[in-house]
Amino acid sequence: MKNETHLSVITANDLLSGEVVYLTASGEWSPEHSNAILFDEAVMANARLVGVQSSDNSIVGAYLAGATQGINLAPSPVHFREIFRTKGPSNRALGKQTQSV
Repeated sequence: MKNETHLSVITANDLLSGEVVYLTASGEWSPEHSNAILFDEAVMANARLVGVQSSDNSIVGAYLAGATQGINLAPSPVHFREIFRTKGPSNRALGKQTQSV
């Protein structure tokens, strides 16, 4: 059996704008997945998640999302749902979709 490390980030939605956001190392929320703090220990990730869920009323629906560490050491989403969420609304060109790739 392989000894796999499960990496994760904390994601939520900004309560006022509805924007998908990611918790950064400084404790701020960023709309960019690449700015998220990457957790490699489940206990630490769950403790931080519980902390933001109970004390931060600027976000809603916070949860842990799987991630990998990219070449530039920034986190990258691994599941389709998370990749989809990084691209913004799917019903029309808004927010992240209007920025050049």
